[in-house]
Amino acid sequence: MSATILTVDDSASIRLTTRVALTNAGYQVTEAVDGLDGLAKLNAGQFDLIVTDLNMPNMDGLTMIRELRKLPAHMGVPVIFLTTESDAELKAEAKAAGATGWLTKPFDPESLVKIARKVLGK
Repeated sequence: MSATILTVDDSASIRLTTRVALTNAGYQVTEAVDGLDGLAKLNAGQFDLIVTDLNMPNMDGLTMIRELRKLPAHMGVPVIFLTTESDAELKAEAKAAGATGWLTKPFDPESLVKIARKVLGK
């Protein structure tokens, strides 16, 4: 069975790009439009990887990760930030919150697939 990935981004074009790249690499992708939607989808299923934006309405990526890390079922799920932010302080804050990696937009879809493969080991 292929790995399941949750992508969380308020931009429809980014969701499309990530979905196409990851689906073409053989992963199953579920999309969420913001952190609140992401948490709802996480509560409804099990994912092997989460790829999230940082700046989103309703709930940002950092808040979502902090909430997610409180849930025993999702404690070990790797989280990759896909964001326009490249500030070292924000990266440190994300890592402290439980983020596994960071990819800056605009991004190369192949880089996203490489990171997913590395993190998932498949």
